[in-house]
Amino acid sequence: MGLSLLAYLLLTVTGWQMFQARTNFHPRPSWLHLLHYSIGGSMVLLVLLLLAIGVVGTLGHFGSLGHSQHLTAGLIVVALTLISAVSATLISPKRQWARSLHVGANAVLFLGFLWVSLTGWVVVQKYLP
Repeated sequence: MGLSLLAYLLLTVTGWQMFQARTNFHPRPSWLHLLHYSIGGSMVLLVLLLLAIGVVGTLGHFGSLGHSQHLTAGLIVVALTLISAVSATLISPKRQWARSLHVGANAVLFLGFLWVSLTGWVVVQKYLP
């Protein structure tokens, strides 16, 4: 989870830099867009890996899912992450709505990460002896 949060933080920083370059009419460094996409792809993979680990671990430990709000929070985070990733690939001068969707999904994703972190703490307490 920590790596996902680090990726989210790095994406916020690189996204802000791209926004600043665009709004101030400065050329952005050529590597910045690739870095932002690479970190974003890594975050998608990390979130999907966390989902898989959580589902397998919960099924292995409890035999079923749905013991807490953590599953709901996790599924929402996965959905928001995928919405953000897909909308990022659609951003173009002709599809400005995709940029708004991307930024909006990331703003809500912050709340999702908070929720999944808080509910995850409760789940971790169940696993500890």
